[in-house]
Amino acid sequence: MKHDAGDEGIAPKVDPAIIPEWVLFEDDDYLALDKPGWLVCHPSKDGPWSSLVGACREFFGMKEVHLVSRLDRETSGVVLLAKNKKASSLAQKAVQERRLRRSYVALLEGELSETLTAEGWLGNDPDSAVFVKQRVTARSAKAKKAFTRLEPLLVSQDYTLASIRPKTGRKHQIRVHAQFLGYPLVGEKLYGRDENYYLEFVTKGWTAHLQEQLPINRQALHAASLVLEVDGDRLAFNSPFPLDLKGFCNRSMSLSATAVEEAYALVLDQDSTFDAKRIGKEGRVV
Repeated sequence: MKHDAGDEGIAPKVDPAIIPEWVLFEDDDYLALDKPGWLVCHPSKDGPWSSLVGACREFFGMKEVHLVSRLDRETSGVVLLAKNKKASSLAQKAVQERRLRRSYVALLEGELSETLTAEGWLGNDPDSAVFVKQRVTARSAKAKKAFTRLEPLLVSQDYTLASIRPKTGRKHQIRVHAQFLGYPLVGEKLYGRDENYYLEFVTKGWTAHLQEQLPINRQALHAASLVLEVDGDRLAFNSPFPLDLKGFCNRSMSLSATAVEEAYALVLDQDSTFDAKRIGKEGRVV
C-alpha cells in the first residue's frame, strides 16, 4: 500500500512575528523570502499559518500569491513569489526559456573528492511504499530528463559541504541524484538509508528514535541563490547560510565558521556572473 503523505506530515505553524526576518526583497510584483527548513510552500490542510503561501497571504494581506519557485518542506533558502498574474506570467515565461537559475549548498554523507554529474531520467519509484518517491529510471513516456552537478567545497570527518547545480527542476531531483551518486544528503529520511524514517516522521513527527538515527533533524539542503531575468531586468537573491547547517559543520565536521563562510561566499560569487545563454536546453532550470 502506498503512503500518500506528500512532503507535509505534521505541519508546524508559523509565528507571524518572525516573517519579516525572512524577507529578502519586495516590490509591487515580487516577494523573495528565505524559507526555513520546516515549512511547506503550498497551502496545507492544517490552515493558512501552516504553509508559506498561506502565511504570506495572511501576513501581507496579499490577494494573489503565485509560486515562481518552490522548495520541499525540509529544504531551506530562497523562494520567489509573484504578487499578481502579470508578474507570475512573466516569471513563468522566463522559467520556460531557461532564464532562471538556482544554486544550492548541501551537506553530503561521505567524502566527495571530485565534481560528479548525474544525467538521465527520473520517474516514480514503483517499489517504494511512499507515493511521492522518485528514482533514476529508463527513458519512458512518463520519465523526466534531469541533470545535476555536485561539486565539493569542504571535506572533513566523512562528510562533504558541496555546491549543487541543477540544470533541470524535477521533483526531489537533487535528493535522488545525491543518493544515486553514493552521497546522500545528511539527515535525509526518504532518499537515505531507510525510507521508513520518512514514514515515521510524517506520522509521528521528530521522535527519539529518529534523533538517534539521524545526525540532523532535516535534509541538509539549502537554496543559496536565485537569479531571474524577466522583462529586461535581472533579479538576483541570496540567502544566508542557515544556522543549523553551520552548527553541523562546526560540530560534526570540525570546520571553522570562517572556512564555511568563505566556501559559501564562493558559491554566491559564481552566481553573480550568471549568463542565461549558458544554460542547457534540456528541461526546466530551477
